Amino acid sequence: MSYYNQDIMRFPRLTSAIALFAVVSMAAPETAAVRAARETLDQTRKLAEAGVVSRKQLEAAERALEQAKDDALIASTIDAQLSVEDLTEEQSGEITAAAKRGLARELARLEAHAKLVGEGVAPRTSLQSFELDVERARRIVDVAEERAKSLKEIASMIRAEEEAADTPTPDAPSIADGPIQRITRYKGTMRFDNEELRAVVLEFEKKFDRKLPVSARGATALHRSMGFDHTGRVDVAVNPDQVEGRWLMRYLEKKDIPFFAFRTYVKGQATAPHIHIGPPSTRIRATD
Repeated sequence: MSYYNQDIMRFPRLTSAIALFAVVSMAAPETAAVRAARETLDQTRKLAEAGVVSRKQLEAAERALEQAKDDALIASTIDAQLSVEDLTEEQSGEITAAAKRGLARELARLEAHAKLVGEGVAPRTSLQSFELDVERARRIVDVAEERAKSLKEIASMIRAEEEAADTPTPDAPSIADGPIQRITRYKGTMRFDNEELRAVVLEFEKKFDRKLPVSARGATALHRSMGFDHTGRVDVAVNPDQVEGRWLMRYLEKKDIPFFAFRTYVKGQATAPHIHIGPPSTRIRATD
């Protein structure tokens, strides 16, 4: 699987990730299952205080609520196919932790049922549904970890772009045809807007017969969480040393659109090669 979400671009989709960031929080959504588990726990607590139920039953109700919360969090992000650009690193960490807890629960259930099978209490065929649950939980962990890896890469890009914005770089007359430095900047004068983005997407697809591999478009939740306004900017996961990267830089030069080209490592960070289209991202002011 790629480090980048290849399906971010959906024209004419122009929805800002900021709106989603306002809705998506690290707390699990209050779904019907979560509410039911919470009500059950409240009732069980009262019964436990009255001595009607055991401590073991209370702990089971507590675990059921935590599981319902994890399930709701996973459903609202992974199952709903929420894009990488709609998450922050902190949220991604919470989702990954929830996925791993889910896998641990399914493995425990499989182990417990396997004991019953070994004791002859349950048929061996009954293990299949538990094994399928474990496999699904493993896939969810894989997806969560892949998204976390993607976010880490993008966060590294954001920091590299901040460094590049403050670093003087020569502005050669034809960057695309000359030697590429570790960080190369082209100070174009034209604005990069949605129409221009649409044009470059179509030209790229026509030229290379695949989607433009956009890793971050506009004001993503991750940029906002790191204090940057990425509005009107796009990061593309292409290597400036390779054919696709050279083509993109020539296209942008021809249109006089500003960009940064990153070859690879920046200050020891594993920053993936990419091209940032548009001017440097700006710092968000306290009043923004």
